[in-house]
Amino acid sequence: QVQLQESGPGLVKPSQTLSLTCTVSGGSITTNYYYWSWIRQAPGKGLEWMGAIAYSGSLYDSPSLKSRTSISRDTAKNQFTLQLSSVTPEDTAKYYCARRAYEEYDYWGQGTQVTVSS
Repeated sequence: QVQLQESGPGLVKPSQTLSLTCTVSGGSITTNYYYWSWIRQAPGKGLEWMGAIAYSGSLYDSPSLKSRTSISRDTAKNQFTLQLSSVTPEDTAKYYCARRAYEEYDYWGQGTQVTVSS
């Protein structure tokens, strides 16, 4: 059973960089052909895909967030991370990590709430 767990600060000040980590258990992040994604949902809004890192290490960015996001991984720890720079209150959301297999997301973390406020 694959499990994903997000971790990171619940509160971030405006202009700072948000860093979140997703720890994966029950499967390797380097296994073909999975893609490991970050997705968020702001209050009252739909899901927003932020980016992903593939089993191969290839990176995929959201065009709307590309200049502010950085996704990386630590294969030894079986983790992948998201950094979002220059946060504003509009980045307040619940952040999820998820695994995509072919055309569907088959495993999700429980999500972590992040509030951007001074």
